[in-house]
Amino acid sequence: MSQPVEILPTAPQPAGHTCGCGGHDESDPVLDVRTIPHAIRHATVFGAFDAIAPGASLVIIAPHAPRPLLAQLAERAPVDVTYLVEGPDAWHVRLTRRLDTVAQP
Repeated sequence: MSQPVEILPTAPQPAGHTCGCGGHDESDPVLDVRTIPHAIRHATVFGAFDAIAPGASLVIIAPHAPRPLLAQLAERAPVDVTYLVEGPDAWHVRLTRRLDTVAQP
């Protein structure tokens, strides 16, 4: 049985947060793709990546080095990739949407 997918902040909101908006993205959102069925995993990451503003980042947690996914993302939009953790059980990768307007070849 599949687990529900949830995008979580990397840190809890400060105790003094009182504006009533429901929170701010003070940290990079984290998407653990290991819980997403393989058939829709890349599409889910594309949707999450498309939702972040230029200059912002998203951290994904994958069960392997996500090289094919990263190549597909680079075809869609300019992206900087930073490996935060490289296995062996999980890869944590920060995806930063560049301010460029055209994807790199």
